[in-house]
Amino acid sequence: MSAADPLPGPETGGLRAFELVLRWVDERILGGDLEVGDHLPAERDLAARLGVSRAAVREAVRTLQAQGVVRSSVGAGAAGGTTLTAVPSGALGRLLRLHVALAAFPLPDVVEVRIALERLSVRLAATHATPEDLAAMRALLDEMADPGIDRARFNDCDTDFHVALAEAAGNALARDLTSAIRESMRLPILDRFRSVEVWDDLAPVLRRDHEEIFAAVVAGDGDAAATLTERHIRSAWVALSAPSPA
Repeated sequence: MSAADPLPGPETGGLRAFELVLRWVDERILGGDLEVGDHLPAERDLAARLGVSRAAVREAVRTLQAQGVVRSSVGAGAAGGTTLTAVPSGALGRLLRLHVALAAFPLPDVVEVRIALERLSVRLAATHATPEDLAAMRALLDEMADPGIDRARFNDCDTDFHVALAEAAGNALARDLTSAIRESMRLPILDRFRSVEVWDDLAPVLRRDHEEIFAAVVAGDGDAAATLTERHIRSAWVALSAPSPA
């Protein structure tokens, strides 16, 4: 830390120098002072304004770039500098997936949130799904019905089916939240797929559930699709969480 950087203390909440820059940007975005297309102050000016080093500003900008919040370009005028950009859905989804996966939330809590999100997304999908969306779902269901499919690939198709439903919702935020939650559960569910001893009995039930959800979406029946989705998630989780027989 250079002499220009304020030492973390009570007045900064113990934040490191680059975190002071992030907080400054956060506060101005949330307060409406910075919007998409606006430029951040020049590195030198922002460092002087906040009493931090230019290295701290660069570290903060790299963090914001990784989050998809800003883009930086070399050059003068409107084409150069660091500009706020709309957060790409991929960046948002990646952050959500990682936070859910790493935060060690109790899985029953994740399941409840997943149910709420998927009820919304599948209801919307029943209204907004395109022929291309339905064709993608149909292809996944057909692959799941292959007698030779292994458990890992079955899990991939299962995950991708639920993500496809979310993508068909026509609501970007619902899509990204639903996809992130389902993707975060890919490995926990695969672990249970691998350990379950009644797989030959369970797999046909899971396929039937997905077929029923798909049929409701094709029929445009959002209420039925939501009800079937919740029933599927709850029953599948109970089956996968059941202790193995002694």
